[in-house]
Amino acid sequence: MGIIGLVAATMAAATVWLLLTDPVTVADSVSKLSQGDVAPAMRALGSVIVDALRGLFKYL
Repeated sequence: MGIIGLVAATMAAATVWLLLTDPVTVADSVSKLSQGDVAPAMRALGSVIVDALRGLFKYL
């Protein structure tokens, strides 16, 4: 249960961060998502999470 909560919180934080930093990508992803294409949205969220992890590991 805790792992599911952690994944959900991470996805929510990444979505909010993406909305604030790159709204054009979010708009494009949402338009594709409404057509049934999930790949652009997942690619954008994945890149935000990977960048955040790189930044975190850089300080460790």
